[in-house]
Amino acid sequence: MTAALHAATYERLRREAAWKLLSADLAPDVLALLQHLLYDTQRALPASVLHERLTTELAELRAQGRDLQGSAAQYVGQWLREGWLERRFPEGALEEEFELSAAAQQALRVVAGLQTSRAVATESRLSLVMDELAKLSRDTDTDPTSRLQVLQEERRRLDAQIAAVAAGDVPVLEDARAAERLREIVALAQELTEDFRRVRDDFARLYREFRERILQGEGHRGAVLEDLFAGVDVIAESGPGRTFAAFWKLLNDPEQSALLEASVDALAARPFVQAVGRDERRFLRGLTRTLLERAGSVNNTQTGFARSLRSFVQSREYQEQRRLTQLLQGATALALPVREHLRPENPTGFELRLSMATFRSLGRWKLHDPVQPIQAGALESGDEAEVSIEDIAGQVALSEIDLRGLGVQIRTVLEHQSQCSVGAVLQRFPASQGLGSIVGYVFLGTKHGQVSAEHRERVSWLTSGGESRFAYIPLIYFFREQRDDIL
Repeated sequence: MTAALHAATYERLRREAAWKLLSADLAPDVLALLQHLLYDTQRALPASVLHERLTTELAELRAQGRDLQGSAAQYVGQWLREGWLERRFPEGALEEEFELSAAAQQALRVVAGLQTSRAVATESRLSLVMDELAKLSRDTDTDPTSRLQVLQEERRRLDAQIAAVAAGDVPVLEDARAAERLREIVALAQELTEDFRRVRDDFARLYREFRERILQGEGHRGAVLEDLFAGVDVIAESGPGRTFAAFWKLLNDPEQSALLEASVDALAARPFVQAVGRDERRFLRGLTRTLLERAGSVNNTQTGFARSLRSFVQSREYQEQRRLTQLLQGATALALPVREHLRPENPTGFELRLSMATFRSLGRWKLHDPVQPIQAGALESGDEAEVSIEDIAGQVALSEIDLRGLGVQIRTVLEHQSQCSVGAVLQRFPASQGLGSIVGYVFLGTKHGQVSAEHRERVSWLTSGGESRFAYIPLIYFFREQRDDIL
């Protein structure tokens, strides 16, 4: 590759998020905050927790003379725009969560590599390379004769080692060499755990590509739609999906998992382990848990994408999206011929008043004084209120009811029975939001269930004060066939 090609490549990389983070004016402060908040301990934080902790850290840095003028919300917004943070809304969560992007993690690894000093060439690194090359050569050899010679040579070597150990000759690796080899293994394992984020990004990219193919639905792109109708998990059958499936299978193999845990426990008790750093020892002790947690997160993401694609197709939503795309393309085609005669800046004679939000200080609020006298009044029985399904849907749209959590509860009940009513769900999962949960179930029933307006069902809940309340609602049934469509 010539110098010109190198320069063009580096110019492109310079515009990417990782390089921009390393070259930012406040790079030391930003890297330190990202590492402390979202890398060293927890890898994801709810929005409220991140803002609170970032505010505290900013105050401490300002007290040390660091030039950080913005607020926590401003910095989080900037980091999102720069591609150093990503946010997502996990299923069942009450608020969005933030985590480092793959580019930010890559920048932190670059900085960590600049701080780490180690020998350029070590016996342990050379041994790892030689062992893997020999194993690869043996596993890809198709000649039975040479394979047999290698196996016989390995058997002679093992027989010699068995005889030596039986005679009391037990060669042990020197502590310095053992510690160096352990450092190399830990470094390799750390790189492995960081790769999970990139794998999850690959699944997200595949998910977007498959949705685009479904919407276009022409030629070979229509094959994706046919596979989904046939029940094929197109993400799992992709290249990244098969690679991760092999890794996930090996990680969950009982024999291999037991061997890994036994090896980690045995190494942790060896004296030479004290020669490596404390962070490396901590990582080694939690290696199995870390692998399972991060690989499990990727597996859940893959499963969620596959379920979403299947629901997207089975609900026929893709047809509506495809029709909308065709209308937009048609409107664009009609607008192209007149672009030379009607410029975007030409007045149209139509005025649109922009909306705006009004902000008021919390200091203007007046708190309620419960000590003020309350006039007692007589309670009178009232008639039953008639509330339509449309009114309930309107109230749900203006509320903060946890519809995701309610959907999870309905799907859980449908795992064990073919159909269920709102009352059956409440028997398994009491209304955690009181009347709000009841309203949420009715709303979900109007979208994904069958409503019998002629029949009523009595449901009950507890208020925030622990008092029991009940009401009669239309009889609503949820069916297992629509289970995947529920929020």
